[in-house]
Amino acid sequence: MVATSVLATLVVAAAASLFMAWAIGAGSSGSTPFAPAVGANAISVMRAGFFVGLLGLAGAVLQGANVTETVGGSLVLFPAGGGLSAIAAIIALVTAAVLVAVGIFTGYPIATAFTVTGAVVGVGLAMGGQPATTKYLEIVTLWVAVPFVGGGIAFATAWLLRHESVPERVVVPVLGGLVAALLANVRFVLLAPGSQQASVAGAVAQSLGTPTLPTIAATTLLVATLGGGLLYRDIRADPDAGQRHFLLVLGGLVAFSAGGSQVGLALGPLLPLLGDGPTAGIPITGVLLFGGLGLLLGSWTGAPRMIKALSQDYSSLGPRRSIAALIPSFVIAQTAVFFGIPVSFNEIIVSAIVGSGAAAGGGEVSREKMVKTVLAWVGSLALAFALSYGVFVAVDAVM
Repeated sequence: MVATSVLATLVVAAAASLFMAWAIGAGSSGSTPFAPAVGANAISVMRAGFFVGLLGLAGAVLQGANVTETVGGSLVLFPAGGGLSAIAAIIALVTAAVLVAVGIFTGYPIATAFTVTGAVVGVGLAMGGQPATTKYLEIVTLWVAVPFVGGGIAFATAWLLRHESVPERVVVPVLGGLVAALLANVRFVLLAPGSQQASVAGAVAQSLGTPTLPTIAATTLLVATLGGGLLYRDIRADPDAGQRHFLLVLGGLVAFSAGGSQVGLALGPLLPLLGDGPTAGIPITGVLLFGGLGLLLGSWTGAPRMIKALSQDYSSLGPRRSIAALIPSFVIAQTAVFFGIPVSFNEIIVSAIVGSGAAAGGGEVSREKMVKTVLAWVGSLALAFALSYGVFVAVDAVM
């Protein structure tokens, strides 16, 4: 009877995690990556939702472990071997998912990382855990820096692309080369043994028997030259088509990065429940695949609404502004994945859109909507914390 009860609780927790993954796929990770490309008319809304789902699934499996482990074990400090209970995980996931779903259906991009972080910390402290002050400082630092770093890079890139003295046929391939260099140093699980991660540049250096900095740098330069050269050839043949191709590649990279970052928000609360019992033998890759499928379903069924909201309601984007918005989005997303910090893709992409719009003279960004969006971000963090804390205390008193 006890085993049956435990298994039933795990099933409910898994269902809550799947619901959270669906909400993330329909909202944050499913809508933001291709929103600038849709706004620039480089891809349709429905096609964007289809591809972002597949790329998000790949990113979840290949890069999702870092953020998953942070959300699952680093937001609240428990005695050795302790963690969120099944009931706490269910409350945190359902609370965050409901808030994100409300944002989806009202058309406002709720910051998923804010809601999940607030909900997990709320139930964790209600259980008697201690606040992880150092980790909170890291997370808040990134959250506060995102609008300035992302918006600043987007502004500089958009200004460069619009400047008359800088030939577009030169600057776009250079930007492509920089993106390729970053991609060469992104870490994936398939390039290293076991659950370890390695980059393309690192794996090549390892295979040559010289895993040193000069070899990695040379590999990175080679990849950057190849990427920039291919884009230069494309731009020379047809400048407009070359820009669209670059824009779609950037959207794909951001969608992949979104999967690697956002899946941890859905799966993290489950990790403490998988250490023993009937789920002890499940590998982390299997858990990430489960979460990635939830993202996929969300992207295919719910993302188009939010894609439309970001691409049309926030701004009318052209190819240049879209490129300027997606480059910092990719950089920040991969930085967050590397350090295992949960980050909101809505915050990243909206900040980048505003930054690129400022370089173009403001565009058609709605200030009223931006203010409401920021208030929704801050409010979702506080509300998720308060609700999850209060609900857990009430449930625990009854049980």
